[in-house]
Amino acid sequence: MLVSQILRSKTQGGVITVAPGSSLAEAAQVLSERKIGAVIVSEDGRHAVGILSERDIVRELGRRGAACLSDKVDAVMTSRLISCESTDRARDVLQKMTDGRFRHMPVVEGGVMVGMISIGDVVKARLEELHAQKDALEGMIKGF
Repeated sequence: MLVSQILRSKTQGGVITVAPGSSLAEAAQVLSERKIGAVIVSEDGRHAVGILSERDIVRELGRRGAACLSDKVDAVMTSRLISCESTDRARDVLQKMTDGRFRHMPVVEGGVMVGMISIGDVVKARLEELHAQKDALEGMIKGF
C-alpha cells in the first residue's frame, strides 16, 4: 500500500500546524482539541520548520514542571524532520518510523506538506494489506 492510499483513507484532511513562537501551552491545546499526537511547526502551513509531539511536551513537563508551558515550541521541537512522499510504500515508512523511534511523519511533495501520517495509520494499512494477501492465498489454495 502506498502513502497516498493511507492519506485518502484518513478522515482529517490537511496538516495541523502551529506558528514558530507559539507557546508549548498553545501547542498542547491544539493537540488536545484536535485529538492528535503531533503538530507541525510552520510559518505558512506548507513548509515545515519542525515537529512537536506530545512526548516532547511531556518530557519537558517531567524535567521542569509547568513552568515550561510558557516556552516557545521552537526550543523543544525536532527541527531535523524525516518525511516521506505519497509514492512511498507503507512498509518502508513503517521501517523508517521504527528505526527512528518516532510516531508521526509529514508527507511532502515537491517540498510542500500534503499530509501527516501516524504509526497507527501505517500499521492499520499494513494489517489490511496482509489480510488481503492472506485471503488471496487462501482463495488460491482452496480454489475460490
